[in-house]
Amino acid sequence: MSQTEEKAPKQADERGLAGQVIGDTAVCAVNQTQLMYRGYEIADLAANATFEEVAYLLLVGNKPTSDELASFKSELASMRAIPNSVKDAIIHIAKNTPEAHPMAVLRTSVSLLSHLCPVCEDNDAESDLRKSMYLLAQIPTCIGVHQMALDGKTPVEPDPNLDHAANLLWCMSGEVPHESAAKVVDVSLVLYAEHDYNASTFTCRVIASTNGDLHSSVCGGIGALKGNLHGGANEAAMKMLKEIMESVEGGSTADDFMQHAFETKKKLMGFGHRVYKNGDHRAGILRDWGLKYVNEANPDAMKWFNLGDEVQAIMLRDKNIFPNVDFPCGMTYFSLGIPVPQYTPIFVASRITGWCAHIMEQHQNNRLIRPLARYTGEKLRSWNG
Repeated sequence: MSQTEEKAPKQADERGLAGQVIGDTAVCAVNQTQLMYRGYEIADLAANATFEEVAYLLLVGNKPTSDELASFKSELASMRAIPNSVKDAIIHIAKNTPEAHPMAVLRTSVSLLSHLCPVCEDNDAESDLRKSMYLLAQIPTCIGVHQMALDGKTPVEPDPNLDHAANLLWCMSGEVPHESAAKVVDVSLVLYAEHDYNASTFTCRVIASTNGDLHSSVCGGIGALKGNLHGGANEAAMKMLKEIMESVEGGSTADDFMQHAFETKKKLMGFGHRVYKNGDHRAGILRDWGLKYVNEANPDAMKWFNLGDEVQAIMLRDKNIFPNVDFPCGMTYFSLGIPVPQYTPIFVASRITGWCAHIMEQHQNNRLIRPLARYTGEKLRSWNG
């Protein structure tokens, strides 16, 4: 290359719409240093708001007054029961296809619920809000019925006296949860509730933009969230940590495992983020609450957090990559005794609020989402030539 020649500038990788703004929203703002729900920063919400308050904020659009919150919680509690036909279908799947992924079962459950919703096909604001509240209330029940049936137990009825997070744990186990357990799950639901145009939310908005109904849009969101590069990452992160623990208990070290993973280019789940290049601030919040729970109620689980801290330190030292929220979520849910395959359905029990807020926003100011593609195939040719 001559001295006057210059290399062409490296093109940014635009695959996956990386770095491209594709729409407007008043629901959420995400950048490298901040995550806000309707103007409220996530650390503020995690420290000072309950999940029901955050749900109201996202779905209705403003911080609830004490009377509005009481009415909202009472109405949600009255909506928690699911029709017997849906319950029977979930139990049938659990008994006859126990290997079915819980996200697939939940996707089917939401689809079944749509057939029994009298305003399913109505996309006006009032109907959408009503459907959003029903799904917010009923999804924990669906998760609980499935898990209890998998465990060979008779599903319990939702408890109207418990808050959303506590009721979710009750439905999954038939046991009233420790106060600290309910609190840490509540915080996790706050942290997972919304994240602008992520893959599943974008999927919901694309479906809604066709004038598709809210239930169809949510089913699409569940399908997108099921993948281990999105919602399934918390399951994959815990599975990876269990592999590391087995290696350590077998006489190796976490550093040995990590170095081998680096050399073989094994994907390490729960690290890195498309937006948060300098660390996902939700991760630290959830880690701290998880540690608080372990110290108060399950000290035997401290080994997972100690190992997690070691793995994080190695990733930061050798790769300068920070954990995302899925990494401490895996450890925290595992310490609570939640079955790993149910981690992502619990994510849905939270993100349903963000999805529905975006679906309503799309319906109320709609334009069909129809991007263009860059063609890279063969040039024009003749079939007979």
